Amino acid sequence: MKKNKKELAVAALENGIVIDHIPTDALFQVVDLLGLRTVTNNVTIGFNLDSSEMGKKGIIKIADIEYPEDVLNRIALIAPTAVVNIIKNYDVVAKRPVSLPDTLLNLVKCPNPKCITNNEPMRTHFEVVSYRPLSLKCHFCECVASAAEITLK
Repeated sequence: MKKNKKELAVAALENGIVIDHIPTDALFQVVDLLGLRTVTNNVTIGFNLDSSEMGKKGIIKIADIEYPEDVLNRIALIAPTAVVNIIKNYDVVAKRPVSLPDTLLNLVKCPNPKCITNNEPMRTHFEVVSYRPLSLKCHFCECVASAAEITLK
């Protein structure tokens, strides 16, 4: 007997992180940013899910893992609408939007081909000039990059 179901049930997390409200075009960048292709924990990725707020969204559930706040906040660079839910004993114990830090270290490449960070083995260093619209300034060459010019390292 086949039943019509509106939703697909996914097992609840006992402990871990749920990252919700990820724009679908940024979902797999978030997967890469968090290094989820190499973790051994259970990971559930929802892609193109219906959302009343966004139309379509992505969601990531990661069991039995904790990330430092600065790592989670890096998600704001590519998914500023994302919300992080911390799960303990099947309950949401914390829920907060991601927020971009004022300084980004070794996260994005400088769009200036002459920048020392593109020609020497060294970490990049950017300061946020503007959050909306997003623009970043390279600490070394002072090149200002818009969101369209930003590439993750």
